[in-house]
Amino acid sequence: MSPKSIVRPSMSVLTLMAILLISACESRSPGPTSASSEPANRSIETIADEVLAAMLVRYPSMATSFAIEGARHDRLYDNSLDALTEWQQKEDAWLAELDAIGEPATIGSRDWVTWGKLHEELAASQAARICRKELWETSTTTAWYTGMPFVFDIQPLESDELKQQALARLGEVDRFIDTEIANLRQGLELGYSSPRLTVEAVPEQVRALRDENSPFLGMGARANDEVFEGAVRAVFDEEIVPAINRFAAFIEDDYLEKAREEIALTFNPNGAECYPALVRSFATIQPTAEEIHQLGLAQMAKIRGEMEAILEAHYGGEPIETFVRRINVDPQFTFRSEDEVLQYSVNSLDAAKQKMPQVFGLLPKADVIIKPYPDFAASGVGEYHSSSEDGTRPGIFYIAVRDPENRSRATQQSTLYHETYPGHHLQGAIALELGDKIHSLARYLGNSGFDEGWALYAERVAQDLDLYSGPLDLMGLLSDQGARAARLVIDTGIHTKGWTRQQAVDYMMNNTGWAEVDIQNDINRYISWPGQANSYMLGMLEIRRLRTLAESELGDRFDIRDFHDQVLRNGSMTLPMTEKAVLAWIEQTKQD
Repeated sequence: MSPKSIVRPSMSVLTLMAILLISACESRSPGPTSASSEPANRSIETIADEVLAAMLVRYPSMATSFAIEGARHDRLYDNSLDALTEWQQKEDAWLAELDAIGEPATIGSRDWVTWGKLHEELAASQAARICRKELWETSTTTAWYTGMPFVFDIQPLESDELKQQALARLGEVDRFIDTEIANLRQGLELGYSSPRLTVEAVPEQVRALRDENSPFLGMGARANDEVFEGAVRAVFDEEIVPAINRFAAFIEDDYLEKAREEIALTFNPNGAECYPALVRSFATIQPTAEEIHQLGLAQMAKIRGEMEAILEAHYGGEPIETFVRRINVDPQFTFRSEDEVLQYSVNSLDAAKQKMPQVFGLLPKADVIIKPYPDFAASGVGEYHSSSEDGTRPGIFYIAVRDPENRSRATQQSTLYHETYPGHHLQGAIALELGDKIHSLARYLGNSGFDEGWALYAERVAQDLDLYSGPLDLMGLLSDQGARAARLVIDTGIHTKGWTRQQAVDYMMNNTGWAEVDIQNDINRYISWPGQANSYMLGMLEIRRLRTLAESELGDRFDIRDFHDQVLRNGSMTLPMTEKAVLAWIEQTKQD
């Protein structure tokens, strides 16, 4: 089980890395006591209180990510295998209690929301243990170095005590890295590994964290305190840099020669059983791999039809396959400077903010700002980092600005709308700012099926609002939609149908306008992060299905603002919970 991620990547990381891999704790978390001493039939609220307290101990960076008042910020996540075993025992006890209580009958009630989210989180985590990801998940897109350093970019430093906490957390980085080495070494001994091709670039990537722009050092500069900055530098030079060197050397000297050549998850122990468990853990629904594959093919056919209509009307009927390649190299479609890349997104964000009240009643207090990617993490197109739960710290949308001459304008707006308004920032900040309307735990827990499904749906909401500047931007929207359909085909193809990496690259190249370098990176992501890529389109199609159903059932009584508020009012629900909530709202609206 893991708390809601602060990172919402479109092209890289993905992962729940910023929470899963950035915290630690040496103290023991409170957990359920044995059946013989535990009072029978504890309330859902009591169980959730206990789980949240335990999560804040196990995942201390939650408090930093969400700026939880009164919390400490002095530990990193205990990534040892012993700590994981202890945590899993607690998960099992909590799940057994929830099963004994059963799902509350009143849809939308506080207990119903808490029970549904927590039960699925625990059950999915339990089912996914067969994967043993802690023993093999290392690659250029999924590992500690793609998430953990970001916590120091938001580390609070407003007092001497907070600075001491920051130094304590910084002092745990070398221990964290060495534990990762030990876990990966044990994985190799047991036959688990990431595919070699997804790990080859890791040493170079992790060594970039030694540079002067490292977030570890950036924390020192941000404080405007020479003594503190010197202390940060000392920990960095004496502890962190040597640990980074040890990790890079381990990958080069030991891991790569033993890593598997095959890319399919099935070549890890229990890989065939792992894949459906991962699909469920990300999407909260359980279609078969074949159902996912066929759904992707059908969606791709529909999206290609939309593309062909735009090409016929505006680009002389040019074939999709040539146009989507041309938009990344033809100067009429690309940027001239890094500043131009940034300003295009800033202007689009301003326009989106102005139109949100047209289709949403609920809007977040927190703002969102745009920053260029730091150099060590600039392999993606963009990713979102959460605002604080009180709305005072803005969300951050990191975008890639380097190499602007090879970066198309086409997908710049759709990516922005996916990550900020009306996508991740709007949805995630609303969830965090719900306060006592739902249990705190329910505000923090998230799942890719809802979160990424909403963000992909949001790209189409932006189309409803005429936020795309012209036919090129609409082609970018369809390119991004097509990429998520392609993921259904590619992810299942790679991990269940024997697809080669080149076969996956070719499919994406022929159906999307993403730059080749981004496609290459993304295919590696699908290889190294099985199952997750399916959640975007699966979630979007479910939200879109429910909207179509509500429009049909309610007719003139349908209000898009009410529909969106109903979907968002309880935070990041599972997809089955979302269906129940919308169906109940439809029936209530008919009666009103």
